Amino acid sequence: MPVTPTSFSALKRSRGSVEQLTKAIQQSTQAKKEDERFWELSVDKAGNGHAVIRFLPAPSVDGEDGLPWVRTFSHAFKGTGGWLIDLCSTTLDQKCPVCESNTLLWNSGIEANKGVARDRKRKLSYTANILIVADPSKPENEGKVKLFKFGKKIFDKVFEKMHPDPAFGEAPLNPFDLWEGANFKLRARKVADYRNYDSSEFAVQSAVSADEAKLEEIWKSEHSLAEIVALKNFKTYEQTKSRLGKVLGTAVMTASADQAGSQSFEDPDAGIVSTETPGGTPTLGELSPIFTDDSDPDDMKFFEKLVDND
Repeated sequence: MPVTPTSFSALKRSRGSVEQLTKAIQQSTQAKKEDERFWELSVDKAGNGHAVIRFLPAPSVDGEDGLPWVRTFSHAFKGTGGWLIDLCSTTLDQKCPVCESNTLLWNSGIEANKGVARDRKRKLSYTANILIVADPSKPENEGKVKLFKFGKKIFDKVFEKMHPDPAFGEAPLNPFDLWEGANFKLRARKVADYRNYDSSEFAVQSAVSADEAKLEEIWKSEHSLAEIVALKNFKTYEQTKSRLGKVLGTAVMTASADQAGSQSFEDPDAGIVSTETPGGTPTLGELSPIFTDDSDPDDMKFFEKLVDND
């Protein structure tokens, strides 16, 4: 960061330095975007990369709910009025005008509208604390505790390790356990222009360390997960509705009383049908595979870069 002048004479000498001001703006913008709590896998130009990480138990921070991960939904799409990139309030079991608009589009029965609803569907992500065991691209990260954001495919591998198929005779394993968990060999490769983690797998069961003091230090170094889904990180219903209207360049369609009477709304994100009285919204249920986004959370970074260059 350029040094701030400490005297009037120094200010006079540095006047008119557009290059210095531009550099300061760039550094300031970069500093705001980077979150040192998070780690992401580095990949080469071909989209390949690998590392070894260890999923950690729920943090010791007050206010956590005991789960070693948090689940979030988000929206990222572009309309005639720009981009909408925001967390979806259904993460907090609250109404979302984007999801309501998608519901009406889906229920129209028009295939083109269904396609639009799919494009605007919720993106599913998980975040957990990890210990970076090996990071060949950035060895300076090794031994650090970071937050790791990942998608449904990696979560499925975690879940399968906890609930293995009895036919294979494999015992259930808690991947988040410091003593009896297992390292995760994260492997990325590009398949059909998308980041793919299918070749990732868990290593054999092992303790993170035989040193109990070290284990406690790692545990106490974890970051809050509750902070990620704190209310302050979400826009209000009206703020999102206003932004959606600007992005679409039109009035927002929502499932409200002034548009329709009591009727059934099919939620394309939840894959269920529920009957509500006027003014109600669909009840969210378990995700349908059709509307679960299996793409890599790094796609969100791609969208954000597009916004920066828009």
